[in-house]
Amino acid sequence: PRANVRRAINALRYDGVGDIELLTGDMAAQAQAVAEMVGVDGYQAQLLPEQKAEAVLKLQTQGNGVVMVGDGINDAPALVSADVGMAIGAGTDIAIESADVVLMTGSLAAVSGAVELSKATIRNIRQNLFWAFFYNTIGIPLAAGAFVGLGLTLNPMFGAVAMSLSSFCVVTNALRLNLADIYGKRKKTE
Repeated sequence: PRANVRRAINALRYDGVGDIELLTGDMAAQAQAVAEMVGVDGYQAQLLPEQKAEAVLKLQTQGNGVVMVGDGINDAPALVSADVGMAIGAGTDIAIESADVVLMTGSLAAVSGAVELSKATIRNIRQNLFWAFFYNTIGIPLAAGAFVGLGLTLNPMFGAVAMSLSSFCVVTNALRLNLADIYGKRKKTE
């Protein structure tokens, strides 16, 4: 197996990823040895490319979200079938074309980093939506004069400044993703 695979598996477990399985075209004895060495939950050996895709579909019919990581021609059908296909950047062109995400390094540690970055992105989108709706729920009626009877008004100039400030806050919050330390907690899994 590639260097640091066991650490990458541990990092995925730390992230709360479910079962981790090895799908391979190799012989069963080799697959079992590698599975034990790296600490995955299970393995399936001697699989043809279509059988890998079928294994992915079977997991999906059991109600599981499936992330498939691969780097070869034989992985392409499973990468397409998975909910998220991740190709190792040093892999074959067909694997890269078939995947949803291309990991730019040859290290499987990038899988955990991609999972962490996707979680941070979703969290960021939710924050931005909350604040945009919160601002617009108050700001638009105020600017439209809905609260004039209560003595609350908003000068259109201040409304424009507030809207610009709202956009600035949303963009600044999104830019925080550049500061995400997606590998920092991996030290706990070594």
